[in-house]
Amino acid sequence: MAAKGKRINIKLRSTESPYTYHKTKNARLHPERIEMKKYDPVVKKHVLFKETK
Repeated sequence: MAAKGKRINIKLRSTESPYTYHKTKNARLHPERIEMKKYDPVVKKHVLFKETK
């Protein structure tokens, strides 16, 4: 059997609406929580998305 991967699934939640993106990250290399600007189709503009578990 293959070894379990080091990537984990995370959710990025919009700060202005309930919209979420799903993404994977390498928890060993980036243990801090991710924050990035992405397009939110609910409010129709780019907003800050924060990582939630």
